[in-house]
Amino acid sequence: MTIILEELQKAEEKAALLFREIEKRQLIQTGRTEKEINTNIFELADELFGIQKYWHKRIVRAGENTLHPYDENPPDLVIKEDDIVFIDFGPILEHWEADYGRTYVIGSDPYKKQLAEDSEKLWLMANEHFKNNPTITGAQLYTFCVELAEGHDWEFGGPIAGHLIGHFPHEKLETEVKTNYIHPENHTPMNETDAQGEERHWIIEIHLVDRQKKIGAFFEQLAGF
Repeated sequence: MTIILEELQKAEEKAALLFREIEKRQLIQTGRTEKEINTNIFELADELFGIQKYWHKRIVRAGENTLHPYDENPPDLVIKEDDIVFIDFGPILEHWEADYGRTYVIGSDPYKKQLAEDSEKLWLMANEHFKNNPTITGAQLYTFCVELAEGHDWEFGGPIAGHLIGHFPHEKLETEVKTNYIHPENHTPMNETDAQGEERHWIIEIHLVDRQKKIGAFFEQLAGF
């Protein structure tokens, strides 16, 4: 295992601890706004790990906002009863990036619970496919994720299914450079090394949506394990 991979895994372990503490402290509750929760998570991350830097914008989305992919900036919503919420945070821990996303269901709506569970289930399936096909291209893995979603009666909600991850600040993820993404126009094998000959590491993200019911779910973390 390379030093880079070890550091990325350590960063992700702390991100996972942060998310468990979010659940323990019940920060996601009915009547609270997305912005309030976002601020509380920022404060909690600083309290636990001294995290004050994030390599991408911090996302808390509820209800119909869960339909929106990363690049969009929908208006702040209040968490409702029987709502669905996802969190996507990219903390920097000792100069190493993490990117961690999870979905939570407020209440007991079985359809929303299935949507949330499937986001994790399909991530595991996509990750296994990635591990078993080391020369797969970003375009091929994106297509696989879209087909997975459709095969489970969901729509894939994102224009990408993941991206590179690394040391902060890592190679700038310009949107026009498709080889940085698990994207339908990335025809480069994902196991190709970078310009310095180093192994590249990836985040896989699964964004499932039901546009008729105006809800979505999101799951992401470091791929390959």
